Amino acid sequence: QVQLVESGGGLVQAGGSLRLSCAASGRTFSRYLMGWFRQAPGKEREFVACISRSGGSTYHAASVKGRFTISRDNAKNTVYLQMNSLKPEDTAVYYCAARQGTTVQTMGSLYDYWGQGTQVTVSS
Repeated sequence: QVQLVESGGGLVQAGGSLRLSCAASGRTFSRYLMGWFRQAPGKEREFVACISRSGGSTYHAASVKGRFTISRDNAKNTVYLQMNSLKPEDTAVYYCAARQGTTVQTMGSLYDYWGQGTQVTVSS
């Protein structure tokens, strides 16, 4: 089992940057494909990005491509989401998730473990 704890959220002005972190427990972190999702008030959960077990492959949603970057450090059991050029529409609770397997997945229902989320608010 994997426990995930997100951090790094906060309030930032439009155009600013934040870096989210997700720390995982256990010694099998490198066996999991990791993803970031977000959910804005009144909206469905949305895929943001995912990264392969080695970190060699990444996939970003079209809405964040070129602005957000997912990365991971397996030695630190941590996955990151660097968010630049933030927009008010990026305001949401951001969740990290872990999936046993190697195939890139954008569907949240296919992830096995979830963190509690961290709030990101972008003011205009």
